[in-house]
Amino acid sequence: MLPPFLRPGDTVGVVAPASWFPYEELADGLRILRDDWHLNVIEGESLHAIDGPFAGSDDLRRADIQRLFDDPTVKAVFAARGGYGCYRIADGLYLAGIKANPKWLVGFSDVTVLLSLLHNHGIVSLHGLMPRQFGDPARAAALESVRQWLFGEFPAHYIVPTHPLNRPGHAKGNLVGGNLTMLVNSIGTPTDVNFTDKILFIEDIDETLFSLDRMMTQLRRSGRLENLAGLVVGQFTDMRANQSLPFGKDSFEIIADTVAAYSYPILVDFPAGHVEFNLALPIGKSVELVVGKDNARLEFFRQD
Repeated sequence: MLPPFLRPGDTVGVVAPASWFPYEELADGLRILRDDWHLNVIEGESLHAIDGPFAGSDDLRRADIQRLFDDPTVKAVFAARGGYGCYRIADGLYLAGIKANPKWLVGFSDVTVLLSLLHNHGIVSLHGLMPRQFGDPARAAALESVRQWLFGEFPAHYIVPTHPLNRPGHAKGNLVGGNLTMLVNSIGTPTDVNFTDKILFIEDIDETLFSLDRMMTQLRRSGRLENLAGLVVGQFTDMRANQSLPFGKDSFEIIADTVAAYSYPILVDFPAGHVEFNLALPIGKSVELVVGKDNARLEFFRQD
């Protein structure tokens, strides 16, 4: 289910469901939401809370996002930042309110676990830039892609250059995925996602090449990669090589090797993830993946 698009004057909420950060770092993001996008903003208690590495206790962060999910006047919920912590609160969230009044959830990285939760209940969410990053001029294009999706002005497609590891083909399916570490750690939990006949998007940051290979191999061994409709490989940022025992392949090569036995189309080096040019992606929405000789593209439909 695609939530209603935003209009000026709508009410949205901003919470910190994972790691804490200095509140002043949110000033530009709140200003953009209020002054540029003309939205009424509810600020969660978690924006001012600290509990070890987290923006308040698990109970506080869960209650913060639960209030926004349950409030029928709230049209979108923004995770102010990722980090780590969403994984700890996902199972205690009740979705009756957001299912009765669907609204956008916006975030990426650790927030993947919450995007997966909503997908499993039929609600489309947005993998995209978070308010703590809104004021960065280098991320202006990423911010505009978030705005376009939320206000119903999203493009007909994203076109990206071809890559040597692309696999040509054409596929249609619901877009799922996000941060690879969160997806793998969700296997066997309520936020585990069924990848069958889906177009899977993956990205990650600050993992070793060995851990990347291990995660991809786990997905292969568990049968999760066998029946995909297609694969979109996003950015793998700041990946670490073991100097004493070099892996000998980069992130994209490791992923390509893991899925070499399958025949579905693959788009490599899509601009989404922990990078400045982080295009917003509608998790759970029907999309079309077309990988050709000269370029590759993701196509979007006005109606699911």
